Amino acid sequence: KTQACLGYAFVNLTRPDVAAAFWAKFDGYTDWAVPSKKIGKVTWSGPHQGWAAHVGRYRNSPVMHPSVPEHYKPLIFSDGKVAEFPAPTKPPKAPRSRYMVFAGPQEAED
Repeated sequence: KTQACLGYAFVNLTRPDVAAAFWAKFDGYTDWAVPSKKIGKVTWSGPHQGWAAHVGRYRNSPVMHPSVPEHYKPLIFSDGKVAEFPAPTKPPKAPRSRYMVFAGPQEAED
């Protein structure tokens, strides 16, 4: 309905020293670009761990269905740039939701 972010991300850190520095910086983070009362919390992911597990989880997910706008789909970044998300291995099912109405930008009425 609001098109607001769910407020989470999966960050795959591959070195323990980088993971520790990331945890120290972002756990408790509050300096958001948009005013918010949300406080960042860093946790280990479960039950999925690692890049391959998360890609496997989402590549055939209903969120990858063609009816879902691109700005709702997961992104992969490599060296700070968006990388191509691996293609589904089977056709994704359409999402189920009672609020499933994807409208483009609303035009002002005269």
